[in-house]
Formats: sequence, structure tokens, C-alpha cells
Amino acid sequence: MGQAAREDFAAFAAARTGHLYRSACLLTAGDTHLAEDLVQETLGRIYLRWSRVSRVENPAGYAQTVLTRTFLAHRRRFSSSERASDSFPDLAAAGSDPSLRLTLLDALARLPAKDRAVVVLRYWEDRSIHETADALHVSSAAVRTRCVRALARLRDLLGEDLAEYARP
Repeated sequence: MGQAAREDFAAFAAARTGHLYRSACLLTAGDTHLAEDLVQETLGRIYLRWSRVSRVENPAGYAQTVLTRTFLAHRRRFSSSERASDSFPDLAAAGSDPSLRLTLLDALARLPAKDRAVVVLRYWEDRSIHETADALHVSSAAVRTRCVRALARLRDLLGEDLAEYARP
């Protein structure tokens, strides 16, 4: 890879790392260490294929897809050997409600990995059903089914109205 391509990748990585990290934190239900690992692995995979990735129509979307697939592959590899931690970083974003964040992350953690991935892609990343299906290599019907199932589970865990968790 030439110097110009390395600089182009470095600029892309600098611009997308924060967004990838936030998505990874949601996918991992708040496990910041795993989120960092997933982002690093994602960027490593993209770097290896940067000559092709840089020419696609939407490299940022490609990166999100790689992140999601990396997360799902990790869940398959380590589903029985690793346990989630209940400790979170001490720092919270300005103006955020830490108890609401913890409640939502706990609810996301209780979803199966594929359902969590669908929720994050559809509602955090604001992807269409078709885009989500492409990212996960499943049918659009499977995405719709998982959305219905995941949202029903979240409603069971959080109640019908999130207003009880949010303060005016």
C-alpha cells in the first residue's frame, strides 16, 4: 500500500472510529473493552482491503457491516467461555442520564446477539430492513421477525413506555 493510500485510510479511520466505537458499545451492551477490540479488529480488516474498500460507494456503511459481522463472529467463538461484567466506566457523557443508560444497556444485554445486532442496525444506525438484511446475510423477513421479537422483549424488560426512565 502506498503512502497516499495509508494517509487516506488514516483519515477514514480517524473520522469513523468514534462512531464505530459507539455502535460497538451498543452491540456489546456496554462492554467497553470488547467494543475497543471489535473496533480495532474491524479497522484492521478494512486496512487489509483498503484498496477495494476505498472505491465502494459507502465505505462508512461497509465499516459498520464489518463491525457487525465481527461482533457476531466473536459471539459465536466466545459464547460459552466469557461472561459480561457489570462494571462500567466512571465517566458519563455531559447531559446524559446514567441510570437510563445502564437500564438500556442491561436490556440490550438480555437480547440474543443477533436480535441485539438487528436493533442496533435498525434503530441506532437507522438502516433500512434491506440494508440490515444485507449486513447480517439474512432475509428481509428474518430482520422483520427479529425486530418484532427484540422490541417485544425490550418492552417486557423496560415497560411499554420509556417515559418512566426519562426525567423531564
